[in-house]
Amino acid sequence: IVHPSNARLTEDITVCLKHQVPIFITSLQAPPKELVDGAHAYGGIVLHDVINARHAKKALEAGVGGLILVAAGAGGHAGTLSPFALVGEIREFYDGLIVLSGSIANGDAVLAAQAMGADLAYMGTRFIATTEANASDDYKNGITQASASDVIYTNLFTGVHGNYLRESIVKAGLDPDHLPEADKSKMNFGSGGNSAAKAWKDIWGVGQGVAVIDEVLPTAELVNQLEAEYRAARARLAL
Repeated sequence: IVHPSNARLTEDITVCLKHQVPIFITSLQAPPKELVDGAHAYGGIVLHDVINARHAKKALEAGVGGLILVAAGAGGHAGTLSPFALVGEIREFYDGLIVLSGSIANGDAVLAAQAMGADLAYMGTRFIATTEANASDDYKNGITQASASDVIYTNLFTGVHGNYLRESIVKAGLDPDHLPEADKSKMNFGSGGNSAAKAWKDIWGVGQGVAVIDEVLPTAELVNQLEAEYRAARARLAL
C-alpha cells in the first residue's frame, strides 16, 4: 500500500529491491520513483491497482509496467465501474498489460476477461477458499456459504471503499446495513483501519463472485478445475 500512513513502506521497498522481487503490486497512490526505477534496474515489473482512467494515467506517468483494473465486485478495496466500461476506457489510450479483477471466480470468467480486452484475470477470493490459504476456517467457510447479497461495500474500515463479508461485520458487533461513513482524509493503514474491527483481521474482504465458490479445495485441485472450466467455456463458444 503506497500511502503515507503505511509506516513500513520505505523498509518494505528496500527489502524487496534488495532481494530483487520480480513483481510488485502497488495500490492507492502511484508508486514512488525509487521503487519503479529500482525494479526496472534488474528486470522487475510494477503493476498498479486502479479503479478509473484518472488513476490509470497517473500510474502510467509513474512508469508502471502494467495496470490491475479493480472493477465493481472485487474483494477488498474496489471501484464501482463495470469491467466492460473500465477495460474499454483504459484500452482507448493504453495497449500494454492489463490484469482484470472483480468477481472472477471460475474459468468462464477468465475467458470473459480475455474477451473484453484484458491480458490476465486476477483472482483473490477464490484462492482464499483453499486448504493452503493462510486464512481462518471461519473465513473460508463464510466464503463457501455466501452469495453476492452477503457482500457489503463500505469505506468504514480503512477510509477507502471496499467489499466485505456481511457475516464478519455482524460478528464484530456492527450493523452491516447501517454502517457510518468514514472520513477518507483520515484513512490510516498503519494502525489497520478506522474502527476497532480491523480489515482484514476481523472484517473479511470478499468479492461478489462468492456464490460460485461452494467448497474449500487444495490449490492444485482448484487450478485443474479452473482449467477445465476455461476449456469448456471455449468449447461452448467453438473457440
